[in-house]
Amino acid sequence: MRPFVSVAAIAVALCLAVPARAQDRSTDNAVTQAEDAFGYSVGREALGIYNGGNARGFSPSAAGNVRIDGLYFDPAFDFPGLLADSTSIKVGLSAQGYPFAAPSGIVDIALRRPAGKAGASVVVNGDSFGTAAIEVTGSAPLGQDLALAYGLNLTRTGFPDGTDNINHAESIALRWRPSSAVDIMPFYSRYDDYNDEAGPFYISATNDLPPVPPKHSYLGPHWADFRLVAETGGLLASVAPAKNWVVRLGVFHSSFEQREGYFNLLTDIQSDGSANRLLFADPPLHQRSTSGELRVSHSIPDGERLHVVHLSLRSRDARGEFGGSQEFDLGPTSIYEEEDAPRPASFTFGPISRERVRQDLLGLAYSGRWRNVGELGFGLSKARYRKTTQLPGEAPIVARDDPWLYNVNAALQVAKSVSLYAGYARGLEESGTAPPNAANRNAPLPAILTSQKDAGLRWAITPKVKLVAGLFELSKPYFGFDPDQVFRQVGSIRNRGVEFSLSGPLTDRLDLVAGGVVLDARVERDAGAVGTIGRRPVGVAEHLFNVNLNWRTPWVKGLAFDTSLTRRGKMPATIDNSLSITGREIVNVGARYSFRIAGKDVTARIQVYNLLDQYGLVSGGPGLYRNNQPRSVNGFLAMDF
Repeated sequence: MRPFVSVAAIAVALCLAVPARAQDRSTDNAVTQAEDAFGYSVGREALGIYNGGNARGFSPSAAGNVRIDGLYFDPAFDFPGLLADSTSIKVGLSAQGYPFAAPSGIVDIALRRPAGKAGASVVVNGDSFGTAAIEVTGSAPLGQDLALAYGLNLTRTGFPDGTDNINHAESIALRWRPSSAVDIMPFYSRYDDYNDEAGPFYISATNDLPPVPPKHSYLGPHWADFRLVAETGGLLASVAPAKNWVVRLGVFHSSFEQREGYFNLLTDIQSDGSANRLLFADPPLHQRSTSGELRVSHSIPDGERLHVVHLSLRSRDARGEFGGSQEFDLGPTSIYEEEDAPRPASFTFGPISRERVRQDLLGLAYSGRWRNVGELGFGLSKARYRKTTQLPGEAPIVARDDPWLYNVNAALQVAKSVSLYAGYARGLEESGTAPPNAANRNAPLPAILTSQKDAGLRWAITPKVKLVAGLFELSKPYFGFDPDQVFRQVGSIRNRGVEFSLSGPLTDRLDLVAGGVVLDARVERDAGAVGTIGRRPVGVAEHLFNVNLNWRTPWVKGLAFDTSLTRRGKMPATIDNSLSITGREIVNVGARYSFRIAGKDVTARIQVYNLLDQYGLVSGGPGLYRNNQPRSVNGFLAMDF
């Protein structure tokens, strides 16, 4: 752990070198900063009924609906936290401000920008799983028009399943503002992950769920460690060439290099915990994507009305590799026994498959706002999609599609504090990859046409407390296993539901963010599909409710208590719906104390996650299981310089 000491020394030196506060990481608080309950994260805190992997029963990240400051971004790996100020999930009314709607929702990342004054923040955090980390972020002016932002992070992470890793990340960003009409910001980040053990997945041999594995206990081979490098870089630029004209450009590159990778699978698990262990070793694999958007916007003021027209060109060039794994049958074992098989002296990998996606979208959108009356918006895009898949020993497989994509939305203010809204969107989205227990493990699935209808209301109960409630319906193709265990399209899925968000300060001391979704998800099988296919999709809960409270005490200045309650309904675990994972309630409690030391703002934070220790299995894919996070304690200390 010597590198940890050196990074800590660098962090302190950087902080002492800058006299003024600029980053303010000590003020991160998801409850007080979230605009709604649909999904929000800042720093080390997150809340909401949705996230990047699940919104209305689908994954907006897998669908390709990620944005950086509203501009199109196709990530090959998770966006680095050192560059992100916050992340919001946009659905329904909250997504109407985006010129080109996405049926599965939008993951919008707000980029962390260099501050106008020199300053820095240091955050030290840890948890009862053994995590220990230090993070430094800061800004430094380099002149009247130029500023620098930097970030450093070194972490030893302990995971709920008993695995751990060591990782470090670095980031840098420059912001050049030669005039009020020009804003240019290049940025770059690198993430290195070492000794990241492959946590186990479980497959039952019976028509029952497998036994729950021991808490925080990794019993697999300790040499099966991931080693990966991820890089993210790009340029954000905004130019106002004339009055009421804005030109925005975002160009991004994201890459993921898996230098060593494994998949740890326990199959044929009996009720007594006996099983067979398979280990899949992956060859070095690369994923990379260059993406971005050029958008020209023109505003036309018209008294009480404002018209905005957008012309947009979105594009991506994504390349990926998959396959070539070598399987090791480590023989009979138990979910309660440690695996001590020695590391193979050498590996013999198979040939690698490759895929390339080229996609361009040229679109025109309009947004009109009439003060105290309502809003109207629509968008029309022409997509050009090409996917080329090169399997070993076969001719290239080329898939083409050139669909028209469109959306329309409207909001009407029916009273001073009440607005009604409705919308429809048709999109071209990705389907993610095949699950790890499929014969075509990790293979990219085809792009699909999707559609969404939604409607609802927004009610400003008070000037600060807002209720958003709505109905929605989404339709997509549905994927499952064929008789050869290949993961492919087997039907279609229709998710219909009701969602709500209630957020804002209830009093001067009490903040609330609460939301929920009740989902009626149904599957219709294709005529040629083989096997039993249940009526409900795998891994989609029938309901989810989330309530978050933050209370600032009147007795001690700077002391606040918080709690959150999440209730998730049961969800099918297998394609045939023969097994389901029961519902679960997760209660978290915490406290934070904000104070000053030598004129510097400091926040100490502690939280108990899963207070009632609701421990069990969660879905890792069709017929595949992992354990959830048991009770744990985590905390951090943040100081702004």
